[in-house]
Amino acid sequence: MQEDLKAPEERGKEVSEGAGSEELVKMEGIHKWFGEVHALKGVDFSINRGTTVGLIGDNGAGKSTLIKILAGLIERDRGRIYYQGEEVEIESVRESQQLGIETVFQEQAIVDPLSVARNIFLGREKVHSFGFGKIMNDRKMLEETEELMEDLNLNIASPDQEAEFCSGGERQGVAIARAMFFDADVLILDEPMRALSVSGKEKVEEYIKKARDQGTGIIYITHDLHRVYPVADRFVFLSRGEKEMDIRKEDCSQDELSKLYRRGEE
Repeated sequence: MQEDLKAPEERGKEVSEGAGSEELVKMEGIHKWFGEVHALKGVDFSINRGTTVGLIGDNGAGKSTLIKILAGLIERDRGRIYYQGEEVEIESVRESQQLGIETVFQEQAIVDPLSVARNIFLGREKVHSFGFGKIMNDRKMLEETEELMEDLNLNIASPDQEAEFCSGGERQGVAIARAMFFDADVLILDEPMRALSVSGKEKVEEYIKKARDQGTGIIYITHDLHRVYPVADRFVFLSRGEKEMDIRKEDCSQDELSKLYRRGEE
């Protein structure tokens, strides 16, 4: 490992995002084993309100494992998690969402046969009481989806349109809109640009910037430095289950980041 991979801070040390920023999440000394495989080895990670952190590294680096712990999909074996300064236990996706953490996984983001509005409210549908039962309030969901689409500049013909007729960029926009609607403080995006056209990628970049400007902390998981560099404020590089770099964008050009990243893979 090249020594300058640690610059500008010592390896494993957190980088401040500014004294005026509210820290949303802090993960300290996170360890995870899968049998004999030590997938995470004492990883520290943090994110502040209104910032985007690029969580980078190749396959097997540990980035998806770290985020699945925060999303409530798997449990850590050791370490502590703090949310807005309070230590928390996250043992399920529901507990993660109740804290204000929403996750968009590429492979499960959208259900094709459902309308855009139904996808926005998937699992948290609005209902009204009807006798002894409840029915979905489709009108309310359509109205609120339309307002959200306008707010995000999500140009889809109708909130009643089936998701299968949306472009790749629009589908990712719907998934991000769903997270924003439920007031996510932290939005986790797992490879959000995968399989998108150039125009689709540019549109998703707009959605990410919009969410950040509204105060959401965004964790952008990828191995594509070219796509993440324009939208991220900070970069955390994992390799073989360890944090190898934590650096602000202002301290590192895209070319410098690429060189450090390649050296970290050697």
